[in-house]
Amino acid sequence: MMELRGNVGIGHCRYPTAGSSSCAEAQPLYTNYPHGICVAHNGNLTNTRELSSHVRENIGRHVNTESDSELLLNLFAEHLMEEQRAKSHKNKENANGSAASSAASTSSATGSSAEMAETIFAAMTRVMQQCRGGYAGLYLINGVGLVGFRDPNGIRPLVFGCRRADGSTEGGITMNVNGSHFNEHGIPQSPTDMDSADKTLDFVFCSESVAIDTLGFQLVRDVKQGEAIFIDLDGNCHTRVCHQQTLSPCIFEYVYFARPDSIIDGISVYETRLKMGEKLAERILKKYPEHDIDVVIPIPDTSRTSALQAAYRLNRPFREGFIKNRYIARTFIMPGQETRKKSVRLKLNTIKSEFMGKNVLLVDDSIVRGTTAHEIVQMARDAGAKNVYFSSAAPPIRYPNIYGIDIPTRKELIAYECEEEEIAAKIGCNWVVYQDLTDLENSILESSFIGPDKKMTQFDTSCFSGKYVTGEKIGDAYFSHLHEQRNDKAQQQRRKRGNENGKDDSPAPKRAPVQSNDGCESVANDKSTPLKPEQFAAPCEPLSNKPTGVAR
Repeated sequence: MMELRGNVGIGHCRYPTAGSSSCAEAQPLYTNYPHGICVAHNGNLTNTRELSSHVRENIGRHVNTESDSELLLNLFAEHLMEEQRAKSHKNKENANGSAASSAASTSSATGSSAEMAETIFAAMTRVMQQCRGGYAGLYLINGVGLVGFRDPNGIRPLVFGCRRADGSTEGGITMNVNGSHFNEHGIPQSPTDMDSADKTLDFVFCSESVAIDTLGFQLVRDVKQGEAIFIDLDGNCHTRVCHQQTLSPCIFEYVYFARPDSIIDGISVYETRLKMGEKLAERILKKYPEHDIDVVIPIPDTSRTSALQAAYRLNRPFREGFIKNRYIARTFIMPGQETRKKSVRLKLNTIKSEFMGKNVLLVDDSIVRGTTAHEIVQMARDAGAKNVYFSSAAPPIRYPNIYGIDIPTRKELIAYECEEEEIAAKIGCNWVVYQDLTDLENSILESSFIGPDKKMTQFDTSCFSGKYVTGEKIGDAYFSHLHEQRNDKAQQQRRKRGNENGKDDSPAPKRAPVQSNDGCESVANDKSTPLKPEQFAAPCEPLSNKPTGVAR
């Protein structure tokens, strides 16, 4: 990363959950007015129809794609421009017509770093008040700096870290935040003079703390719910809670998405998964006190931690019965049911000696569509298992997630209107046991907290409970619209409709930047144009499965 040109960059690892898989929607997305702004975004907006109409009809911006990320980009760009105009107008009114003051007012669109921070935070407040859903993201503003932001409920994760410009973190770091001094843990400091603050710091924003560790940065903290953090080009850090509700992180991050060595909102993912395994084992013992389980086998990789603790609590041996092909991606996030089914056996292979003649308990992190579970149970039987029992470290998934997980319709979910006995029959096992939702929540709440104070009291559990923390009344019309966009058939049709603008899953041909109706450069511009060193840099390498941004 240090070899990349420039001093600011953002990147994004793609997992489409809204819009399509079109390469025209690949992030970062870009608009050239004002300044030139890029966005990288993780999550879903739930009021996209309303916002899309507003962007087109009320503010006159052309929307090139179906991506909600482009709406976030255009709304912020418009509000930033309006806030700058309002400040410029106010400065002109205060100038009383003097030439010197008038000259000063003409440059006020950029202004000092503190003034720009106020303008950005005012624009972010308006964005957060307009946009409903779960989102975390980054704005890169050409010639200005980098903005990290998180939705008012903190549904999607975002963390930030820092290091000295020479790459070191030893001896403690003092940051200049909003004109005051803090150490790398966010604790206020009282230096004797300004020279005691580290003035040449690199900053990084990531969806997971492991990416910060990999890059050699010091984790500062999670971005708060409803908070925006602005890093200017001089390395000053400005923060503001713009629009805040109760912290309600997505519980599925702890169950499935996050790496076990990540820390989300001050809580170790690894520790929560240990507790999930222990509580799952207690539930199995309660339902089947006279069980005949011989061995506990995880479905790699996410469930390994929970399976290990479950085996310990059940007093049964833990064995690796499946070997994972590291070159096959996670099947849950693959596009298309047939693709997911075919990939299970390519992804996993059995160690037959661990199954032959045994009663095996398989532990998975969750059961979504049942595709993987059915294939795995059959593989266990083919390997010679006498009986196959299946357990899920998560409760039954019965509702769509609308905040950034690709579960668009209830009919896709195996637990939709089915109880455990029916699910066991469908996936072909002897019995199935799910985690209890309260136990899942307590697995996280009872884990050790890393930070100055513990603020988490609730979660977004919508895929288990059907309760959506943003308060919308999500009806059938909304889910039907999602299904029309994201079902397998619709995605296949989009891929077949590929054209010269690159709106399929193949790379778009090289061409000059396309101008939209309002004069803004479209997101399908030619990315091969070399950037000047003084401009914002080539994107940094994305090390997480979500947005990553670096300011140096």
